[in-house]
Amino acid sequence: MTTNPQPSYREQYERDGFVICPPGIPRDLLTRAAARMEAVRRGEYETGIAPHEAHVSTTDPTRLVKVDQAHCSDRTLWELVTHPELGRWAAAITGANWIQLWASQMLIKPPGGQAAGQVGWHQDYQYWSRWWTPDSEVFTCWLAVSDVPAAAGPMVFVPGSHRWGFLNEGDFFSGALAEQRAAILAKYGFNWDEILATMPAGAFSFHHRFTYHGSGANTSTGARLSFALHLRTEKSEPIFGDYYSDMTRDHAVSPVLWPPAAATP
Repeated sequence: MTTNPQPSYREQYERDGFVICPPGIPRDLLTRAAARMEAVRRGEYETGIAPHEAHVSTTDPTRLVKVDQAHCSDRTLWELVTHPELGRWAAAITGANWIQLWASQMLIKPPGGQAAGQVGWHQDYQYWSRWWTPDSEVFTCWLAVSDVPAAAGPMVFVPGSHRWGFLNEGDFFSGALAEQRAAILAKYGFNWDEILATMPAGAFSFHHRFTYHGSGANTSTGARLSFALHLRTEKSEPIFGDYYSDMTRDHAVSPVLWPPAAATP
């Protein structure tokens, strides 16, 4: 169990658009989850349910592995993404009364330092605008399943960028971070600082839907294992008619994380 969320964490989230929390996931669960992530990567689905989408190259081992909704394919991964600490911290940091997981991404960043493993600068809402109304309180929890030192290609946040509004600039799937940053700065002239989100296994961060973030190459000797968990509060309005918004009605796919045993608002 982690320490209780303090007001300073919520203040930092509101000020910087992100916050890094201490470890809260048991080591044994992380060990089991790491093994099951590799199993899902190989196409082994314990529940018999395939992921919604999988970006797994069979020819390029340097590419980032991204598997959407892997928590539906494996019971251990479901246990991981629904761990009570995640909902507790999410509610405390946002002040929300209700938290639902509406999407997950299983991420495996291979070692070796190749650009194919990088994630370009982006705001999450670039990819969410067809599912959520503009004022919806939707945000991300990034969970470290393995240790994430500087060499492993951790997340990098631009503090305060959530106050820039929705720019719709950048590209998750591009490794050209320097070029993306230069283009955004040339167009808008913002003050751009970067914070490297190193963290031990079991720790997690939260970031606002407008916060700019990306990640560099993994130059360590081991794979970087993580989950990006996309969350919403009661202050959100789905735009129904597509998979992710429609699945919010199905708690077997989109479980409520806070409060325990809560019903859909």
